[in-house]
Amino acid sequence: MNPRDQPRLLDCTGLYCPMPIIKVREALNQLRNGEILEVLADDPAAEEDIPNLIRRLRQQLIKVEKGGDGVTRFLIKRVR
Repeated sequence: MNPRDQPRLLDCTGLYCPMPIIKVREALNQLRNGEILEVLADDPAAEEDIPNLIRRLRQQLIKVEKGGDGVTRFLIKRVR
């Protein structure tokens, strides 16, 4: 499997606004085009904030999954 196919994990559980957004932006800056970032967040604001950030940065939000444990999983692909 190509390492670019493996998502990089960013665990933002326990962090609250604005820290998940800051951490996601920093992590995306370290990725190459085509790489995927998996973000875990339990801040309720992240459900709206992270997709908004991804739209502003013109990246690709692949998937959002809300777990029963209150943790939301975001898969983000760096496209530019």
